[in-house]
Amino acid sequence: MSWGEAFRSARDSLATRKLRAGLTMLGVMFGVGAVIGMLAIGAGAAAQAQDLIDRLGMRNVLVRARQLRPDDLREARKKSLGLSLRDVQAIEEAVPGVAMVGPRLKVEPWRIQAAGAKTEGTAYGVSHKHQSLLSLSLAEGRFIDRQDDRAHAQVCVVGAGLRRDLFVLGPALGRRLKVNDLWCEVVGVLAPAGQAASDGESPGGSLDRAVFLPINTVTRKLERDPLASPLDEVIVRLTDKADSRQTAAVVKSLLDKLHGGIDDYETVVPEALLDQSRQTQRLFNIVMGCIAGISLLVGGIGIMNIMLASVLERTREIGVRRAIGAARGDVVLQFLVEAFTLSAIGGLLGVAIGVALAKSVALYAAWPTIVTPASIVISLAVSVAVGLLSGLYPALRAARVPPIEALRYE
Repeated sequence: MSWGEAFRSARDSLATRKLRAGLTMLGVMFGVGAVIGMLAIGAGAAAQAQDLIDRLGMRNVLVRARQLRPDDLREARKKSLGLSLRDVQAIEEAVPGVAMVGPRLKVEPWRIQAAGAKTEGTAYGVSHKHQSLLSLSLAEGRFIDRQDDRAHAQVCVVGAGLRRDLFVLGPALGRRLKVNDLWCEVVGVLAPAGQAASDGESPGGSLDRAVFLPINTVTRKLERDPLASPLDEVIVRLTDKADSRQTAAVVKSLLDKLHGGIDDYETVVPEALLDQSRQTQRLFNIVMGCIAGISLLVGGIGIMNIMLASVLERTREIGVRRAIGAARGDVVLQFLVEAFTLSAIGGLLGVAIGVALAKSVALYAAWPTIVTPASIVISLAVSVAVGLLSGLYPALRAARVPPIEALRYE
């Protein structure tokens, strides 16, 4: 029997028993679909985590003020000022391997408006170093400079989404907007941010709806809780040769002394977050691979079961073929090709299910998913291998049936 004859025989056999073939393929379809869907979700999560960490800066160490309960905050302020410009100066002067340090003060304004338009956003007091620390790109104008900070200038740089809400298609540079009761002149507009940067709270702050002002302007001219920490975040840029974990430990030791031992801040090392993210991703892949593997195993058992039944039903046909000269190898090839066809068609339909699952998750859950060619190739290869292994025993059993007994089978 040639390969062509074997595939034609498999096609005719499956076409005769469409319902049974379809039910047999369900296990493989759902197994392959689960593999592709889960790997797409995992790849999307990994890409999102990588994007977040990239914006944090692999050469940065972050120091953040902790959110304390009112009672704890009052007690903490008896010994510690909180994260402040004094800490920024101390880190710059005392910690080796530091290239640049930038403060950030976040304010949730109750009003952001321009002439004839209102919107919502977040205000940040930052220094002129902030653009370099977070690699911010500008679409228009300039960023806050050193002179703005020294002069407590009432100028600001706005995110692309906030600019669209307040000024629509008109010019933004030179226009004035109001943050609470503080009027500011727009001197720059950020380039549109990516999805991760524009949604929710990011390490450097949500960029699309941000208003950046000089840190001294925010400190002196916008009202805040007197017990709140003077800064909410300090970004420490390291030199190329500095070890981020060791430097973070030195920063923590220094701040412990400055804060009187009060645990009112935390350090974040992006490099450590990346390692943790990769470890979590590996664990996720292993767990999802095991679950999908079980689905494929169930599918393989289904194929074996249906092939054994097929061998039993076609015993007389096997006897006739052997009687007219078919070798045992021809019988093995016939049933193996049938098992291969079942698993291959099930695998291809499973790919469609997996891609649809990934797109559905991205569409309805707003969770990024990435279907990689590797996941499709691996899942298809595994499904075909499971199909062939499951069909091997029924094929060998069919080949071992003596022709005389097969011809007598009713």
